[in-house]
Amino acid sequence: MSEGSRPLAGMTAVVTGGAGGIGRATSELLVRDGAHVVIAGRTESKLTDHATRLAPLAGDSGGSIRYMVCDALNDDQVKALVEMTAEPTGRVDMACGIVGGATGAAPILQFTVDQLESTMRQNITSFFLLLRHAGSAMVRQGGGSIVAISSMQGSQSAPFFGAYCAAKAGLEMFCKVAADELGEFNVRVNCVRPGLTDTDATQGMVHNDEVTDAYLVQQPIGRVGQGYDIGAAVRYFLGPESSWTTGQALTVDGGCSLRRFPDLTSMWRQRGLGDAIAKQTQGIVD
Repeated sequence: MSEGSRPLAGMTAVVTGGAGGIGRATSELLVRDGAHVVIAGRTESKLTDHATRLAPLAGDSGGSIRYMVCDALNDDQVKALVEMTAEPTGRVDMACGIVGGATGAAPILQFTVDQLESTMRQNITSFFLLLRHAGSAMVRQGGGSIVAISSMQGSQSAPFFGAYCAAKAGLEMFCKVAADELGEFNVRVNCVRPGLTDTDATQGMVHNDEVTDAYLVQQPIGRVGQGYDIGAAVRYFLGPESSWTTGQALTVDGGCSLRRFPDLTSMWRQRGLGDAIAKQTQGIVD
C-alpha cells in the first residue's frame, strides 16, 4: 500500500467500545489508513476476534491493531488504556468514545434516580474519562482529535427515553465546551449523531418490524444504518481532513431528523406505559 493511500500512517488511535458494531467499523477504517489502533471493551473474546480479523489488514497498511480489556467507567483503567495507545510513537493522536447506552424505556415520571444516574454515567462519564486522559496527552503533544458518539435523540425529543435524550444532549454540550477550551492547543472535539443503526446493542430494535417501520417511514433514505455509515463519519472527524472543524455534531441518520422522531407512542401504550403516564399525571393535577 502506497504512502499516499495511508493518510494516518504513523498516527495512533484508541477506540472504546471498539468491538461493537460502530467500533468495529471505525477501528477497521483507521487500521486500513495506516493507524496504530487500540480497541477497548469489557468482553475479551469479542476484542480478540476483532483484533485477529484486522491483523492481516494492519500488516498490509503498515498500521497495527491491539486490544485492552477495559471498563470505560474505571479511571485507572482508562488512564492505562491511553498510555498503551501512546506506546508505538509516544503520542495519542486520535480517540473515539463509543461506550454509551440507555437503561430502558419508561415514562419520565416513573424513572428512578438510579436509572437516571446510570444513563448519565454510561454516556457522559465514560466519555469524560477518555477525554480527560487522551485530551491531556494531546495538549502536551500539541494536538489531536477526539470524537464522541451521540444520537439523533440528543437533539430531538423521544418520548419514554427522557434520560437517554438528556444524556446525549449533555454529552454534546460537554463536547462543545471541551472544543472551546482545547482549541488553542490544537485539540479538536466533535460528535457524531447516529440514527437507527444495526449494532450489537440495537438488535432488539432493528429486528422489531414496528420499530423499524416507524423509523423508515420518516427517512428519505429508507434503510437501517450500518456500522460503516457511522464509522466513516467518525473517521472523517478523527483524521486530518477535518483539521478546521471542531465543536460540531454531525447527524448520520438517513435523513430521519429532517422530519420528526419516529412515533412509537402506540407501541409503548400497548405495553401499558401510556396508562401509567395518565395515572401519574392525574395524581399530580389533583
